[in-house]
Amino acid sequence: MLGGVLSAASAYVTPEDAAVLGARLSPLGAEVAGNASGTIPAWTGGLTAPPPCFEASRGRYCDPYPDDRPLYVVTAENLTQYEDLLTPGQRALFAAFPDSYRMRVFPTRRSFANPPPVYAAALANATHAVLVDGTLDKAATAVPFPLPANGVEAMWNHRLRWRPLVTERVSAQFAVAASGDFSQAQLREQLRFDYGEEGYDLHAARGVLSQRLQWIEAPERLAGAGLLIEDVARAADFGRHLWQFGTGAEHTQRVPNLGYDTSGIGTDDLRTNDQIDTYSGPLDRYDFKLVGKQELLVPANSYALHSDAVPYRELVGRHHLNPDLARYERRRVWVVDATVKRGSSHLYRHRRFYLDEDGWQIRVVDNYDNRDVLWRVQETHSVMAYDRLYELPVAETVYDLPGSRYLVQSLNNEGPEVAYPAIEAGDFGPSALARRGRKLSRDAQR
Repeated sequence: MLGGVLSAASAYVTPEDAAVLGARLSPLGAEVAGNASGTIPAWTGGLTAPPPCFEASRGRYCDPYPDDRPLYVVTAENLTQYEDLLTPGQRALFAAFPDSYRMRVFPTRRSFANPPPVYAAALANATHAVLVDGTLDKAATAVPFPLPANGVEAMWNHRLRWRPLVTERVSAQFAVAASGDFSQAQLREQLRFDYGEEGYDLHAARGVLSQRLQWIEAPERLAGAGLLIEDVARAADFGRHLWQFGTGAEHTQRVPNLGYDTSGIGTDDLRTNDQIDTYSGPLDRYDFKLVGKQELLVPANSYALHSDAVPYRELVGRHHLNPDLARYERRRVWVVDATVKRGSSHLYRHRRFYLDEDGWQIRVVDNYDNRDVLWRVQETHSVMAYDRLYELPVAETVYDLPGSRYLVQSLNNEGPEVAYPAIEAGDFGPSALARRGRKLSRDAQR
């Protein structure tokens, strides 16, 4: 542990400790050097400018590595050669679908980058950010703990990894049954990442870190249903920052239990609300343990999967995404174990998170049931949004192993690319949720 202990959940980092940031470690705490075998290269600053194809794609995030070819393909037949590079959940997918599931492994491209002011904020956070009784303080803009001392700090880094102030996306979501039949929904989501603004002040913002509005636009029977989740620094305040709007309703309802393990609308009970963005919301129901680092094969630089030349019918397979479109790379990840606290409850008694060291994106999650049996596996496929310098999830999966079914969300292959509109903070409240919800509901009934 670095420095002296400040509280049960936070460690004090001295300026001497922090001197490794920007030198041996990146500004966000990743090892700059590659690994001994050369299978993970050094980080040299990442992808900081759009490739030539970006202008031609008219704003679509095109593949900056079009000439890359798989180094090898992991299959059920050669699994033993690579099982040390896979999580228990990934190995379970090979066991469940030996004839169809495989991983194409490409050269590792450490493409992650953030804007220089974000790096400066991370350096400041390293010696100032604290957790007092689980509440974040003295942090702004960038990951609060680039030198994490424990699992809670690592999870805060995923929760507060930098994104542009406002993002908006229209995306498709598929809940796929064991038979291959599926239900499809179209969602519109607006996220205001208040914490990421330069000059952000936790106290002036009343502890609000981000505001997420989400509506279902299709199918017709669900059109207009939506939610508003304000993520906040103090877990005890979270229940007062959750609203829901139902189809045919006139007003929003404050729903204190909307977060955590409440099932997401239109997901066929395959995703909980705290599995939005792989994991989101407070950390107060779990004890988190920082296990250490591990080299794994994880999804990354998923431009081929994100291509607008790929229709959903080619991407969404019977039991899993089309493996001929997914890209995996060998990466170093932080491993964090989460176990439900005594006196608390959650659908998932035990979760193991695998967080990419470069940008703190959670890549894979193994979720266990109340018998501590592996139940659901999450993977997040992402791309570098190189015009804005942040990492963008483009497909988030939840695989239900016993049911041989799965959910995939955040797809926009057949829709517009993510946008960055100028939406004011005042347009993220309950009234905005109800206003658009009513319009969507009315339009669907015409």
